[in-house]
Amino acid sequence: MKIVLFMPEIPQNTGNICRTCAATGTELILVEPLGFSLADKYLKRAGMDYFKMVNMRVVSDFETVLREHPGCKFHFASTKAPRAYSEVQYGKDDLIVFGSESRGLPENMLKKRYEDCIRIPMRKEARSLNLSVSAAVVLFEALRQQGFPGLCAEGALTGREENDAPWLDYL
Repeated sequence: MKIVLFMPEIPQNTGNICRTCAATGTELILVEPLGFSLADKYLKRAGMDYFKMVNMRVVSDFETVLREHPGCKFHFASTKAPRAYSEVQYGKDDLIVFGSESRGLPENMLKKRYEDCIRIPMRKEARSLNLSVSAAVVLFEALRQQGFPGLCAEGALTGREENDAPWLDYL
């Protein structure tokens, strides 16, 4: 799987998405222009130490993404899409494309591939969800459909000592 961010503007969102991609083994492609520098402290803070775990790269335009992935399935996430993200079948080589925080994906792009557009259902009064939340929601549905390949599905308690809190008595 690959996540494509088309002209992202807010470094914290991109940092959060970077962390999600690192945790899932998903490639992250950023399409310029970016609304921030890759040296931005907010980007680095949101991504924490996960940058070394993610395959992230920056490309100069969307044509590069199309040229590098011929024959791959693209899913364009937009509030203007005709169907829910959960109604689509995702494959391991698919790309999920998200637009900028303030404008989303351009309508001329959506028109050309409208049958490949997906949306996250939400109330009519809401304009959109946060970009990093949207990327995580759609990506994890795609990975769920594939059986979470390469991901650990179970965790374990660490056994570390922690202070008791009065509210624990209510659990």
